[in-house]
Order: sequence, then C-alpha cells, then structure tokens
Amino acid sequence: MSIYTRLYTRLVLIYLICIPLSHAFAQHAQHKPEIELANRFNDSVNVAEYLVSEKLDGIRARWDGTQLLTRSGNPISAPLWFVERLPKHVLDGELWIGRQRFERTASVVLSHEPSDGWREIKFMLFDLPGYTGPFSERLRMLEVLAIQANLGHMQVIPQRKYSNHSALMAALDEVSRGGGEGLMLHHQDALYTPLRSNNVLKLKKHRDAEAIVLAHLPGNGKYQGMMGAIRVQMSNGKVFKIGSGFSDQERRSPPPVGSVVTFKYYDLTVNGIPKFASYIRRKPRQ
Repeated sequence: MSIYTRLYTRLVLIYLICIPLSHAFAQHAQHKPEIELANRFNDSVNVAEYLVSEKLDGIRARWDGTQLLTRSGNPISAPLWFVERLPKHVLDGELWIGRQRFERTASVVLSHEPSDGWREIKFMLFDLPGYTGPFSERLRMLEVLAIQANLGHMQVIPQRKYSNHSALMAALDEVSRGGGEGLMLHHQDALYTPLRSNNVLKLKKHRDAEAIVLAHLPGNGKYQGMMGAIRVQMSNGKVFKIGSGFSDQERRSPPPVGSVVTFKYYDLTVNGIPKFASYIRRKPRQ
C-alpha cells in the first residue's frame, strides 16, 4: 500500500468516525432536503470528465441520519430492520427493486404502513451530500461506508468512465436494450450543489415530461367501453391528447382527472406540442 493510499484511508476513517451529525440534523430540521438536480445531456459535454451510472427508475430518497425522506421532505415509512443499521451520515440514493418495476416500488415505498414488500427494496446510493470533497472522493467515501455497513439492501450504484461520446452512446444503447431508463453523469470534480446544474446530467433515448389530466376520452374499436385517450395540460399551458402507452387495465381504470402523469415524447411541433406522446405512469404523491 502506497503512502498516498494509507493517507487517504486515514482521512476517510477520520471523516466516518469524527464528523458529527450536525449536517444531518440540519437537513432534518428544514424538513425538505436540499437536493442536487440534473440537467439534460448535451453534445458540448466533455464525456471524459464524468462518472457514469445507470439511471434507476425508483423513488429518490434522502437518509438524513435518522430517517428516510422523499425528495419533497415527507417521511418514508420504512421498517426498522431496513434503517436501523444505515450509516449515521446523510445519504442520497434511490429506493429501487429493478428495471421496469417502478409501480411496484412506489406502492411499497410510499405506503403509510411498511409491508413485507420492503424485502424487495434496495437503497442504491449515488452521493454523500455532507462531505465537502469532489464527487470522485464522495464516491470513494460511499464505497467505504457500504463495506462497513455490510447490508444486502444498501449498495453503491456502479460508476464507470467513458472516453468519448461514441462510447457513451453505446453504453446508453446497451442499458436501453436491457429495459433500463437511461444514464446519469456526475462531473468527477464537482462539489455537491443543491440546485440544477451541468455537474449532474441525465441521458435518455427519449424525453419525458409531466402533465395534469383534464379529461378521459372514450375508446373505439377494441377499446370500446374503455378509455381511448386522456386530454392533458402541461405547466406551460399546452393542451393535447395522449392515447398510447396504456395497458388494457389502465384503460379500464385510467389516471383520475386532476392527477399528474408522466409521458415520453421525441420532439416538439412548431406549436410546442409533444410529438408521439406516450403514457409512462401516474406520478405518485411523495
């Protein structure tokens, strides 16, 4: 072991043992976590400066040292066995079951009473907000914490590096073929900043957005007697219909009027209407 490795290991241990929970308690006192948010990837990004992980389709959660909170600051009713051995440090992560299991994850995590479904949930960590170093150092800290905790339901999301845009797009293709949502890029030298910036980027095959359900439109043909489409309104006031992406069960029991839905699309018309809008899911209250 080199002198630099020994020095770094000592610094990690000093942080893990000696840093008090004042930051965690401050987060809890202000209730709503100050979280870092992602911008969309753009071609001007120098890919080699970023660490890249899969974008997990779960419920974002903040462990404040004493309890789990949603991104809105609402307590998550996790069972005692899930949280009692989590590290006494502020952790940022995703509560996740697996690819294309968002609805199941949300039904377990956002329930007011913890159920046996928590046995399926993993707390997938991607950041350590209380540490003041760059992301690459925070990642190493997280890995040490995970090793020390030795919990099967707490893991650090694997991060990789890609040298250029082509390699990154190939990784995106592989994740998408496997049913993954996309990729997240964290700038290796960036400090944790509770706002939206290019330090954190998300990359998907398609765009997505949210809209409020205004009405249910009746179906025809094979959808006779079911919902054929929903009329929705985006936050910018644009009103349009979404008629694809629904299962038969969702057409029989569509998202209620007034609820918020997430949809995907591939571009905008000259009038600002999403092209080829397709329903993804109803947004759960967090």
